[in-house]
Amino acid sequence: MIEFMTNWFIGYGVDESMARPLSTGILLTFIALFSLVVSFISKKVVLRVLSHFIKKNKFKWDKIMLERKVFHKLSHIVPAIIIYTSATAFSDQMRIMLQRFSTAYVILVGISVVDAFLNSVNDIYSNYEVARNKPIKGYLQVTKIFVYIIGGIIIIASIIGQSPLLILSSIGALTAVLLLVFRDSLLGLVAGIQLSSNDMIRLGDWIEMPKYGANGDVIDVSLNTVKVENFDKTITTIPTYALVSDSFKNWRGMSQSGGRRIDRSVYIDTTSITFCTNEMLEEFAKIHYLTDYLQNKKKEIALYNLENEIDTSNLVNGRHLTNIGVFRVYLQSYLKNHPSIHKDMIQMVRQLPPNELGIPLGIYVFTNDTAWENYETIQSDIFDHILAVVPQFGLRVFQKPTGYDIRSLTHDDGRNSLPKMN
Repeated sequence: MIEFMTNWFIGYGVDESMARPLSTGILLTFIALFSLVVSFISKKVVLRVLSHFIKKNKFKWDKIMLERKVFHKLSHIVPAIIIYTSATAFSDQMRIMLQRFSTAYVILVGISVVDAFLNSVNDIYSNYEVARNKPIKGYLQVTKIFVYIIGGIIIIASIIGQSPLLILSSIGALTAVLLLVFRDSLLGLVAGIQLSSNDMIRLGDWIEMPKYGANGDVIDVSLNTVKVENFDKTITTIPTYALVSDSFKNWRGMSQSGGRRIDRSVYIDTTSITFCTNEMLEEFAKIHYLTDYLQNKKKEIALYNLENEIDTSNLVNGRHLTNIGVFRVYLQSYLKNHPSIHKDMIQMVRQLPPNELGIPLGIYVFTNDTAWENYETIQSDIFDHILAVVPQFGLRVFQKPTGYDIRSLTHDDGRNSLPKMN
């Protein structure tokens, strides 16, 4: 083609030294314009028709690939193919240069297409429930790294006209450097395999990792990092391998069990604990949750004391009910009948070792609603009731003296003052 155009220009009187460069320039311009026209047609016509067809069908995967511009990036190969096939019309030196650079461009476009395709695969996979348990984003990122490395080597080999194997063999000496550069990625890959195979973490899991200030839901698991959206809406980024090498708490078991634990104590003032008098027992018997218990317990205690001929005129002798004991039984019945307490999990009201704050009366139960907001409401309602009902049993909740207490001692509402000391 070049020879034909050169001879044609020479026939019209153009100097031979000008005819060949002019022919080469015109042919290059024609090929470039033709490539642009074909690219325009492929993008504005072919892609529009393809997009219309994809949007009308019922499949989702092709729509995701369209959003990720897989087909759009694939259309960039067409001009490169035209340039490659047209290179035979030029001289050997020009042909080799055009074919090498068009080949490199095709490979570059191919890398871009593979990248978009892998992103589409992740998006498609994320629509399935299994993606919460087995995320593949980390594996796809490893695949991308290999694609980038191999593609880059092939591009360099195409431009310099050498075998890719020759370049690969020369890179062997840089293995230590590559391992150092990709240290986090390699550690993340191994950690990702362990996390996935052992089912240690899933998208949506609530995890706690105080070392990194993480306390919230997992929103992303990638090759190098795990992103946690904390409850204050901040984002904490944790290295993937840290979840294997360090300790963290996963609350998934709580969510799956259907019960969330309440483990709190009410501190009872020890000076308010006493044996129950008959008057107190009569009042307690009016409480719905204690009626049957007190009737049976009073008979049991009376029979025991009678059989053992115990002088009950002194309360130290024999068996007697205490106000804290009756209160504990009341709490057990109250929690057992509470509609928001899980009936199939441990329910326990226990007395913990006394300390400087009094006697801790521990409440250990599980709510049947694991949602954080509902759980806190249930817990607050329960302890609102407990704190309000404590005085009905002749007990007092321990509280350290406040400024109000001190003012009450020194000046009783402005009426009574303590006598001055001589």
